[in-house]
Amino acid sequence: MTASLTLVIIMAVLYAAGVYVMLERSLTRVLIGFLLVGNATNILIFIMSGPSGSAPIVDGATADAPMVDPLPQALMLTAIVINFGITAFLLALIYRSWWLARLGDRGDTVPDEHARDTEESTDATFDAVDVDDQAIQDILDASDEHVDDESDETRGDR
Repeated sequence: MTASLTLVIIMAVLYAAGVYVMLERSLTRVLIGFLLVGNATNILIFIMSGPSGSAPIVDGATADAPMVDPLPQALMLTAIVINFGITAFLLALIYRSWWLARLGDRGDTVPDEHARDTEESTDATFDAVDVDDQAIQDILDASDEHVDDESDETRGDR
């Protein structure tokens, strides 16, 4: 199969435009560039897939007919799925950065639900790691399964 010159030119233009747009600082432009590069890659796989033929399903009637290679089709489907996943991730990043930019100096604080009822505006606070560690240690000390080394020696188990 000879590659169509039109497809080669379209693929080259998509790669060039995609890389050029991806070099911008805006996440939206990075997303558009990534979509262009993903589509150019699908066209590249299509161009390199080889000659056309019948479907790669073997039955009694098509045993001697030329068949197309199923590997490029699987690669294109995989590329589409990967492209979709990364696009969804980039869209989530774009939304998150837009949301944080819209909040401004308030930052990413979570208002207390009780404060909404009493119309007081306080921000939720989170415990420090030391407080969490102490709570875990208190639970372990209170359980029957956890036995300290000192208590083993005082019992004479060793």
